[in-house]
Amino acid sequence: MLARLPILVVIAILFAVMFATVRADSAAAPKTSSAPPSGMLVVENQFDHALLLVDPVAKREIARVVVGVNGHEVTLSKDGRLAYVPIYSNVAIGEPGTNGNTIDIVDLQARKLIGSMDLGKPVRPHRAQLGPDGLLYVTAELDNAVAVIDPATQKILAKIPTDQPQTHMLVLTPDGQRAYTANVSAGSVSVLDLKTRKLITVIPVAKMVQRISISPDGRRVFTHDRESARVAVIDTASNKISDWIALPEMAYASTPTPDGRWLLVATNGSDRHRLYVVDLQTLKVSKSFDLPGIPLELLARPDGDVAYVSCIQAGKIAVLNLHSWEMEEPITLTRGVDGLAWTTAVQ
Repeated sequence: MLARLPILVVIAILFAVMFATVRADSAAAPKTSSAPPSGMLVVENQFDHALLLVDPVAKREIARVVVGVNGHEVTLSKDGRLAYVPIYSNVAIGEPGTNGNTIDIVDLQARKLIGSMDLGKPVRPHRAQLGPDGLLYVTAELDNAVAVIDPATQKILAKIPTDQPQTHMLVLTPDGQRAYTANVSAGSVSVLDLKTRKLITVIPVAKMVQRISISPDGRRVFTHDRESARVAVIDTASNKISDWIALPEMAYASTPTPDGRWLLVATNGSDRHRLYVVDLQTLKVSKSFDLPGIPLELLARPDGDVAYVSCIQAGKIAVLNLHSWEMEEPITLTRGVDGLAWTTAVQ
């Protein structure tokens, strides 16, 4: 057939076939994270009382700003230029020690502390989240509440009761309508209406829970049973536990990947520390990796290329490539690393 066609037509057909083959191969090939990320890792260090800016490519600290005693978590302004660090306590949850009453504000571009929000009294603020409405929602542990703060005026607008002790962590639904809090010693999750600023319900989970995460579509919330090796899956439509995810060790923290396909779960068993990858379609463990130490926080980078896990005693940030599913060399910092955030506003 080709022999009967003019030579230029034959050449054109061959090039078309070759181009189509290359396009098909490119579409089938897995995405890699070979391009360097455009951004910086922001790390709160409990022991050093400092906020660190970390180059994720060179894997080294490039700046640090001293904050109060002790900041555990960090969240960023919408433009990624300001960091908010709740000053919690110099001890772990439930222990006697200092009771923080401020949220420190760090300018990541100027690399300096530029202010501190006074919460009026000691409340042990721990986790802050910026809502779509531009307001900060911060757990106020000693008040059994979530404080609502206007970062522009630095004023507390309201406190939403959780009706539970040790309200330690929280997540917001993507539409900014609700918050879910992990109440550690109560073993429960409180559901808050952020528009009416009222408690909707309390979901009993276990004798004790730790940390909380939410799927990107806002349909499922995950919290971690601290007496059994399992993760509770809460259906946000019914605000009830819909499933349990069984694990080989007790879970401490989790985060979903940005595509909503996987849940990354960090465990801190007595003899080993692991990162498990759970398939959110089957709710079964798909992969697992060793961690260099006791894990605290997980962060999946917004581009979906890499996940980070802070390992507090080891002073290292574990790095998991989400495309090759291989652990990369960790980022070695100093002991005390905890809260994590990602900014593209600082280079």
